[in-house]
This record gives sequence, C-alpha cells and structure tokens, in this order.
Amino acid sequence: MSTYLPTIKQLQYLVALHEHGHFGRAAEASFVSQSTLSAGIRELESLLGVTLVERSRRVVRFTTLGEQVVEKAHRLLREAEELSDLVRASGKPLSGTLRMSVIPTIAPFMLPRILPRLRAERPDLKLFLREETSHDAVESLHHGRVDCVLLALPFATGEVDKAHIGNDRLYVAFPQDDPRDPPAVVPPSMIDEGRLLLLEDGHCLKEHALAACNRPELRASATMIGTSLHTLVQMVNNDLGLTMLPEMAIEAGILHDTQVVARPLKSQAASREIALIWRKNSPRKADFELLAEELRAG
Repeated sequence: MSTYLPTIKQLQYLVALHEHGHFGRAAEASFVSQSTLSAGIRELESLLGVTLVERSRRVVRFTTLGEQVVEKAHRLLREAEELSDLVRASGKPLSGTLRMSVIPTIAPFMLPRILPRLRAERPDLKLFLREETSHDAVESLHHGRVDCVLLALPFATGEVDKAHIGNDRLYVAFPQDDPRDPPAVVPPSMIDEGRLLLLEDGHCLKEHALAACNRPELRASATMIGTSLHTLVQMVNNDLGLTMLPEMAIEAGILHDTQVVARPLKSQAASREIALIWRKNSPRKADFELLAEELRAG
C-alpha cells in the first residue's frame, strides 16, 4: 500500500498561511498567486484525507490537527534546508544565499557601515536581510525562516550557537537644558522613573536598560511607547522625558541636529553583547563564523 508524502512546496504553503493568517499575504510571501497557494493546500488536505484549515470569508483558522501538522512541517522544512546547506558548505566559503534577521536597535546603525565592504569582498554572497524584534527574530530562526540572527544579549534564544561580535555601552539621553545637569557618568539613581521613555515590548533593549538600572520601580513607572530609537530621540528633543541609547546609535549620528545630550550610564551591567546566533549543529557553522569575523571587522 502506497503512502502519500507531502511535497516541500505544499508544506511551505501551509507554513506560510499559518504565519500570515491570510491567503493573500501568504501567497505574496511565497511568491505565487493566491489561487496557486490555496490549491496546493487543498491538494494536501485531499490526499491526506483530513481538514487542516477551516476557511471563512473573514477568518483562517487551523484545526487542532492542522496545528500539529504545521509544527511537524517546520521541522521537516528546517531539515530540508539544512540538507541544502550541507551541500553548499562544501563549496566556496560564505557564498550563495544567506538569510539574516537583524533587530531594529542594531540594523540602521551597524549595517550601513558593513554592507558595502561585504558586497565588495564577498561578491558570491547573496545576503537577504529581515528586520525584526528580538522575539520575532529568534522565532524566525527556529522555524527556519532565516539562517542566522544578529541581535543583542542577554536574551532567551533557546538552543543556538553564537559568535561574539562586540560590546555596546548604554547611555542616558536627556534634553540639553536638563536643570539637574547630569554628571559625566550618570548613576541609575538620577533617572526619574516618571520621565523614562523606553521601547515597546518585544525589543530587548528595553530589558537591557531596565536590568542595567536595577531599579524595580522603573519597570512599573517607565513609559513603554517608542517604536524606534529615532522616535524616542525626537520625544526627548521635545522635552517629553529621557531615554536610554546604545553607543552604536550615538556613534552613527542619531543625535545630530537635536538638542539631546547623552552620557554613559554608571552600572556594572551598562552594556549589551552584540552577537550572531544560528541553529545548533548547523552545517553552515563555518559560514556563520566567517560572517561574524566580517561583522567584527566592520
């Protein structure tokens, strides 16, 4: 008796639909028409003899079995990608396609300095970038949507390998005419919890800033409102409060044309580790270690 085995393409369509929750967006992400994606999933259901997705005009809802199949599909697709990676790894180092997620508090400050040199020195490398919060980036890594992630630690990453890129010091940014005239190095005790502005949940910099200050009342009183560091700087520039910035953002010129001053935070934990992470035991480990060297050299 023959058993039907799903194709890689059908599993990719199913995973895309689960990720986006919408046939149109899933089709766009899969670079196919909506009818092609829908037909592929229906064929999968028909040949398996089960319903994986409940469809209505407004809602796409996965059945309990469908959720289980999606979980298995993620693992199968990841294994298939690692098989391809194994073959690629036997060729020229750091070449071919590589998908990397980068968190928003690193991407605009580090990548513009590094990418031109990387393109010039590694012409055979096709680097596709995806900007995501730390939580979403780690999820993308474990689900096989990206090959590696450039992020800041500490952060819960699960089972991964990593390469250290560098340390990034934290600064306190405040209006130039702040009446308290903060000293050259700002102690956490000088931070007014009622005026502290931080990034929204999902950004690891928020947790790094709170941990560095080690003041529980800041977590309860700080305003988690910023969607980007540039937004926070503009709010401080308009005398709406103060915020925390990483050194790389300041060196990249985020304070240019503002009336905002930044001074180092005085704390033993006043820095974050910049690291490149990838799935444990990946056959492309040598590529990722080479990429980490390139990032450190930048």
